[in-house]
Amino acid sequence: MTSPLPHHSAPSTAPERQDEEELHQRRTAIAALGHELRALVDVAVRTTAAPDTLHRVADGVHRLTAQLTGRRRARAEVPEVDEFPGGVRMYSPVTGTGSPLAPPLRVTRLDRGATGTCVLGIAHEGPPGYGHGGISAMLLDELMGWACATAEMPGMTVSLQMRYHRPVPLESPLRVLAHVTGTEGRKVYVTGSIATEEDLSTVLVAAEGVFVSPDPEHAQALFPGLRNAPR
Repeated sequence: MTSPLPHHSAPSTAPERQDEEELHQRRTAIAALGHELRALVDVAVRTTAAPDTLHRVADGVHRLTAQLTGRRRARAEVPEVDEFPGGVRMYSPVTGTGSPLAPPLRVTRLDRGATGTCVLGIAHEGPPGYGHGGISAMLLDELMGWACATAEMPGMTVSLQMRYHRPVPLESPLRVLAHVTGTEGRKVYVTGSIATEEDLSTVLVAAEGVFVSPDPEHAQALFPGLRNAPR
């Protein structure tokens, strides 16, 4: 066991606490903007407003967009507010609280698996009143990736087989499950499902997937900005 730090060294922790507070504030601001953007998207896909109103709002949104000044993140750049791989992704189209596209899915880690809850909105609509099949696949692909990370083998999707048993209702609380069923070298085998919170026993969509955890060299080539490559 290491000995406690001497009293005079205590101030050295201040920059770390300051960095944590700054990260918290930035994530809070990103989530607040994401929330309002999702509300805007929801209204935009529901509205029956007249064309002149739509044009006026479009002009207003254009002016707001111009306020987001400063350097813009490059295509392969990992955001400073993220924990990649296997952690917080503020702009993920599935889990990101800063994304105008995400439901967002709220994830809880399990033993060699994960569970997630969300509510799909009209913006995620496929058939009237139900979620688009691609959105179901995206939810499962994301959560099955979380399951891999929970098993300490963060990986990328190699194959994803979907079975659509029943349509997924919009504006209804959903439960998504994923579980690692086995591994073979760098391959990870995962199953997943979607059900409603009201009827967890009825599987609406099921999936089986194969993920591969890339070796350090491959990970570095794919993600040059990644400081801690999977091993």
